[in-house]
Amino acid sequence: MSDKAVLGLDTSNYTTSAAYLSTQTGQLRQAKKLLPVKQGEKGIRQSDAVFHHTVQLPELVESLGDISDVSAVGVSDRPSCREGSYMPCFLVGVNAARTAAAAKGIRYYTTTHQIGHILAALYSAKRLELVREGRKFISFHVSGGTTDVLLCEKSETDFLSVKRIGGSNDLKAGQAVDRCGVMLGLDFPCGAELEKLALECDEKINYKPVMNGCECSMSGIENKCRKLLDSGADPSYIARFCLAAVGLSVKALTKAALAEHGQMPVIYAGGVMSDKLIADMLKSLPDTSFAEPQFSCDNAAGVALYAAFMEGMI
Repeated sequence: MSDKAVLGLDTSNYTTSAAYLSTQTGQLRQAKKLLPVKQGEKGIRQSDAVFHHTVQLPELVESLGDISDVSAVGVSDRPSCREGSYMPCFLVGVNAARTAAAAKGIRYYTTTHQIGHILAALYSAKRLELVREGRKFISFHVSGGTTDVLLCEKSETDFLSVKRIGGSNDLKAGQAVDRCGVMLGLDFPCGAELEKLALECDEKINYKPVMNGCECSMSGIENKCRKLLDSGADPSYIARFCLAAVGLSVKALTKAALAEHGQMPVIYAGGVMSDKLIADMLKSLPDTSFAEPQFSCDNAAGVALYAAFMEGMI
């Protein structure tokens, strides 16, 4: 058995995730399951999230198969690096990681859900050299809970320092997508269904993002979608407008960040970036990289990679 393997755990809103990574063979196995959200609702209470993570996490770890060669555990313990960032649901993963590490006499490493997203996206896009070489780059974390533009670079205290330099100052991209989807009668979370509906429309969308430097406002997207619905617009057009408006906003944020901080690689991470319509709007920008959908949405691969980096395995 190799001792060059790590386990990653992530218990965020709205997905339970586990991942096994062998740095010796390169094998990566993932398992994930959405938390159940009642039809018509736009979210889940933290008490319910904790309960469902507690039920789902052991099942997912068991489904990974033989992980007896694991020599370190990585786990997300908070949403982001911002001061005060906290959600109770992350305690489920942390407690499981601590228990597994204590039982086996191995180390466990905590990082943020956000850094997990960044590392998973870099892995999927085959751009991990940005971290290995300590190069500066910009990462977007675009999801239901955040729309952040992040300056990423090596620091004296960590191999990856993340600083927010912009993003949405009100409604987050994923919130706009989910609220639009719910008003159209789709099940929450709505991203995949909304994209499918949007593909039924091929009309050109005109939308001017509301910008202030490297910050943008997305609340107008929800308001416009509501007005379109009230005016009797076709649901497919509303869906396409929502996704196009989000994509144009992210594109404007990218251009603003590069103009202010200089040209550098850009990586897009987060569940919203698994939307092909949005990603296609950004591919014309220079030196941009995208994760495959399974590494854009919530996953534990990134925190497994974090543990591997901290152990000096990669």
